Amino acid sequence: MFLRARRVVVTVGAVAALGLLTACGDGSGGATGGGGDSSGDTSATASQTAPPASSGSSGAASPQGTQGTQGTSDSKSGGSGSSRCRASQLRGHVGRNDPGAGQENFPLVVTNFSGTTCTLDGYPGAAFVDGSGKQVGPDPRRAEGSPVKITLAPGSSAWAGLSFGNPEISGAKTATPTGILITPPDEKEPVKVDWTGGAVPVSDAANLTVFRAGNGA
Repeated sequence: MFLRARRVVVTVGAVAALGLLTACGDGSGGATGGGGDSSGDTSATASQTAPPASSGSSGAASPQGTQGTQGTSDSKSGGSGSSRCRASQLRGHVGRNDPGAGQENFPLVVTNFSGTTCTLDGYPGAAFVDGSGKQVGPDPRRAEGSPVKITLAPGSSAWAGLSFGNPEISGAKTATPTGILITPPDEKEPVKVDWTGGAVPVSDAANLTVFRAGNGA
């Protein structure tokens, strides 16, 4: 009787050891997090929600400088644990015009007002809209540039340059929008910003650069 009970104990112990070995595997078969594509809105490939890509524009003059509240540029990583910036995390504004050579040059600035670090990588989407929300003019063309992943800590900013020909010089047909929609790379929801820059050409497309760290001032 004692011998039989000992065999039961040995069998139960072997089963428990096998169970412990299984729980301590290498974890390679575990569940993965949300796939999230790396952009271009957050990989080097530009967002499909941004304006259609072009072969670039040699006439795009962009606002210069990256002073002010700065993000961090990183061509390899957006920072540990960070994810791409959503419209709900950002506030936007249009910076001061820096005209030159018949061009109007405005920085489109977004600032991370959330409490979470996020990243931007590539071209934003941009569209002028009227008071009813209807788009005014064509989508901007993408100027040539090399997307770099920008890490936006809370309170940090990034900007993209929007340039178009002065309508008084070019003679292009114009309209006066009331707002501009700025869509982060790889996102569909835009950040709506008031437009106070006056008339814009609707017969010629504007030019748009990749996001850069800073506020474009």
